Amino acid sequence: MKLTHLGHACLLVETGARLLLDPGTMSDFAGVRDLDAVLVTHQHPDHLDVTRLAALLAANPGASLVVDVDTASAVEGLPDHAVVEPGDRLRFGATTVDVFGGLHAPVYGDVPGCGNAAYLIDEGAFFHPGDSFLVPSSEVDVLAVAVDGPWLKLAEAVDYVRAVDPRAAVPMHEGETTDPAKYFGMLAAFCGKGVVRRLDEGEAADV
Repeated sequence: MKLTHLGHACLLVETGARLLLDPGTMSDFAGVRDLDAVLVTHQHPDHLDVTRLAALLAANPGASLVVDVDTASAVEGLPDHAVVEPGDRLRFGATTVDVFGGLHAPVYGDVPGCGNAAYLIDEGAFFHPGDSFLVPSSEVDVLAVAVDGPWLKLAEAVDYVRAVDPRAAVPMHEGETTDPAKYFGMLAAFCGKGVVRRLDEGEAADV
């Protein structure tokens, strides 16, 4: 599997199929081509840039757009899309995508949340939780883990990696911090040796 971190929560996953997850306002995805699907975890702009997504889909006419229930109204003007719920399974060629989900992690107190889909690719080869700490029921080989945001502190990210126990944890959701290396380094320091794998932005890596 190849992974390319395109900024913040946006990752290109290449398994045979080419899947782009969470193309948001803090990510650089405009030049990505030959996509099979675009998967959106939730409606927040840092995960869904509707204007640039329209241009991306126009440049990738063979790509399916997949969104959670709460996001469906935000993409009404875009090409046909699949609205998924937890328990759904999608297939793109030989690649499977299982949908997990629930709510976005709480920001504070009773501030209302929104739906959040989490995507498990190829039965655990890769897991993107969106803005949640959801632990899937199956084992995960490579986990994308958020390191910064108004809804988390770094200790929670460490606890999440330990709970999922992946072979590799790829840091993401760093777009609002001025010192991402600090957060990536602290995550690595508190997780098992060699577990945290930082990706150079924009460069494909075998993971």
